[in-house]
Amino acid sequence: MTAATHNTLLAGRSALITGASSGIGAAAARVFCREGAAVTLVARREKQLADLTDELRTQGHHAQYVVADVTRTEQIAHAVQKAITTYGHLDTAFNNAGTGATPKPMHLLDEDAYDTVMDTNVRGIWNAMRHEIRAMLTHGEGTIVNNSSTAGLVATPVTATYIASKHAVIGLTKAAANEYAHQNIRVNAIAPGTTRTEMINNWLTENPTIEQTLLASAPLPRMAHPTEIAEAAAWLSSNHASYIIGTTLTIDGGWTTR
Repeated sequence: MTAATHNTLLAGRSALITGASSGIGAAAARVFCREGAAVTLVARREKQLADLTDELRTQGHHAQYVVADVTRTEQIAHAVQKAITTYGHLDTAFNNAGTGATPKPMHLLDEDAYDTVMDTNVRGIWNAMRHEIRAMLTHGEGTIVNNSSTAGLVATPVTATYIASKHAVIGLTKAAANEYAHQNIRVNAIAPGTTRTEMINNWLTENPTIEQTLLASAPLPRMAHPTEIAEAAAWLSSNHASYIIGTTLTIDGGWTTR
């Protein structure tokens, strides 16, 4: 069933998705299109973006891509402008781009490791939000969902920079939600638990015994599928969540209830 005939959450909306070349971002591209949005996909890896865009267009959806690094403000500004030029406006943004960190005790971390994680996970979302909000102020409304993590809610050992960055995402989300709600821009975050993505798979390859430890005490002892996270982002972006601002929706199979 194509976007033209499906009963959808995001019908008629223009959506921008960062980190869209794989994992949660690629799943979000598929979900947002299924729910009626015209999407602008943003990431650094062109082949993956091009292949996904072709897939979506073949299914009858409206999709385009922009190769951009969210840490470069001029590149994300170009992506936002491309969405506006092609689709007339920007209604919805899912700021998903992020990076992980190699587990290491805090006292052994160097400045480069800190800068890499903070630049992508915090500066990247800050860059994106500034340009998205400007576009939405012009349009008169909009929704933004930022991808944090359960690491933005709790702390675990040997991941200090990642934890700090994901806590900062929630802080930026609350600040923007408070500042722009009266201008019809809703800003929220999601906090996924362990999700079967490329980043997690690479981490598990380096630490093969950690999966059992991560999941052993969770009420639902499995990883999330990226689509399960994308579905939540789509719902928060829709009018079904019209009274929700500044919140962080936890999607972790109950892991943080322990």
